Amino acid sequence: MRIYIIGNDGITLCREPLAAINDGEIAVASKEELRAAPLSGKRLLQLWNALPGVDKRTKVGDREALIDQLWSAIEALPEPEPDLKPQPETKRPSKQDSVTAMLQRPEGATVDEVASAMGWQRHTVRGLFSGTLKKKLGLTLASAKEERGRVYRIAAPEQA
Repeated sequence: MRIYIIGNDGITLCREPLAAINDGEIAVASKEELRAAPLSGKRLLQLWNALPGVDKRTKVGDREALIDQLWSAIEALPEPEPDLKPQPETKRPSKQDSVTAMLQRPEGATVDEVASAMGWQRHTVRGLFSGTLKKKLGLTLASAKEERGRVYRIAAPEQA
């Protein structure tokens, strides 16, 4: 169903009935509703002259004939392009996800490596390890002393 909203800025096509229309706007869905709408001859003339590709008029002339021509011209307007919503950008991983990925690598990660990669201080990294990863997410972190320092890895869940 095509519903046309006649407002101060022209005529707008709506595909679905509106819950409410703004002050000064008129909704019409048929020629009969356009005839019954409280539009002055001057306003009808403005609407006609705003349509693309019509011969501009300076006088209303026969009101009923103008409404018939106006309705035919409105119905002949092309369907507006559907609103193409931009595709959401691929969500970048959260910092927590980035740290988790670092800890899942075979080589693991040191506190300094994580701090450097994330731009954090060392105590923030240790807090993430103990508070978020261990307590909240229930992950098991394994650590081992290696040449480059204490290396942390997410341990595989133990099979019961």
